[in-house]
Amino acid sequence: MITEINPEETTRATAFKMWMTSPMPMVTLVKTIDVSKLVKTARRRGLKFNMLLCWCIGKAAGKIEEFYTLPVQGKFLRYDKIAVNVIVQNKNGGINSCDIPFSENLEQFNRDYIELTEKVAEDCKSIFNEDYMIVGTSAMIQTELDCIVNQYTDKFANPMVLWGRYHKGLFKTTLPISFQFHHVQMDGGHGARFLEELQKSVRE
Repeated sequence: MITEINPEETTRATAFKMWMTSPMPMVTLVKTIDVSKLVKTARRRGLKFNMLLCWCIGKAAGKIEEFYTLPVQGKFLRYDKIAVNVIVQNKNGGINSCDIPFSENLEQFNRDYIELTEKVAEDCKSIFNEDYMIVGTSAMIQTELDCIVNQYTDKFANPMVLWGRYHKGLFKTTLPISFQFHHVQMDGGHGARFLEELQKSVRE
């Protein structure tokens, strides 16, 4: 369910006034996280690493109230559920988007992830779920990357989490995560808390 809310009645009132009409209101934070346990879990249970990371992203986002609101075309909207968007390479060599509803139940999220991404890859058609607050992701695993700064477009002001290939070190495996968000939606402190929650979820 989506509800339009009055920004003046929220903690984001000042931010809405300052940043809603800004030509570049996006903020990008970068944090290198320890994904050693996630890599081991993926191998031990035969699960996709990116699926597990997307699940951890949804889990971390769900703990932060600001993720449920979003500035859209001059309006401030509140959502009651979250989905994680992934980019899928289709059978023709192109790419499509796929919105996967977040579930606290990992097995359910994994089933939805596999079913929906396989459908998108086969049909070459994106799956969008406008009833959900979308957390975008993009994995560029062809190479290790230190940082990613995404393009900004008023067609997609949703938060984005981006990463490249993880780095296997002598004692741990690490992955730099780039997190981009709209300044109306949240401040740097909220973004930093999300990255901390993401690291906790990955380690659990």
